Amino acid sequence: MHIETHGRGPALALIHGWAMHGGLFAPLVERLSDRHTLHLVDLPGHGHARDSATPLDPAALARALVEAVPDAVWLGWSLGGQFALRAALDHPDAVRGLVMVAASPRFVAGEDWPHGVGPNLFRDFGDALRRDFRGTLEGFLALEALGSASAQEELRALRARAFERGEPAERALQEGLVLLDRLDLRVELPELQVPSLWLSGRRDRLVPSGAMPAAAALAPGGRSVVIPNAGHAPFLGAADAVAAEIDAFVQSLPAPVVP
Repeated sequence: MHIETHGRGPALALIHGWAMHGGLFAPLVERLSDRHTLHLVDLPGHGHARDSATPLDPAALARALVEAVPDAVWLGWSLGGQFALRAALDHPDAVRGLVMVAASPRFVAGEDWPHGVGPNLFRDFGDALRRDFRGTLEGFLALEALGSASAQEELRALRARAFERGEPAERALQEGLVLLDRLDLRVELPELQVPSLWLSGRRDRLVPSGAMPAAAALAPGGRSVVIPNAGHAPFLGAADAVAAEIDAFVQSLPAPVVP
């Protein structure tokens, strides 16, 4: 992994989504770094850690993350939410709070979970990656921006930043797609011991907005906020609103332990 740090104040660690890197959180750094210390994580195979062959194992990476950044609020966007949630579930003494941004405990729809994508979407992306790597990534960027009231601006921002640290490793992307396709953490949510905030965009085409309120209802003390005009990357199209919600949530938590 690679972790870069900005700002000062209580620790806030941010984990990016599939095929992305920590640099995508620049709008939040701009708005929060004057009162929070932001630790931006590049997962193995992504960004500055693109040459790392460490598997995308949520439990192992969660353990490594809390060792590297103890006593922090953890924020996970999209796939990154699986690692942030795993950290909060497994290490509640080291995680002050959890922010899930367009990050569902289950991404694929099922008979008892209508709040997901079709069962073949991520498998199809995996097949497409093997045929046309760059074209498939470009298509995913368009899907992330789709639906937002500022879709064109978000797509430009995603295209400008997505590959500024180089292309992600295909091995890591395939592992991430398996996680998106198979993971289902709903049964563990009632065991969550830390406060949680679930932020979603009402126009999200990857994580239907109903997923986040449904997940928050399963987590003790969980709170859901749906941002009306935002899509899958609400910190791009609605950065002020997302930053304000994160700031208010962190400020509501007990003060961090001072060594």
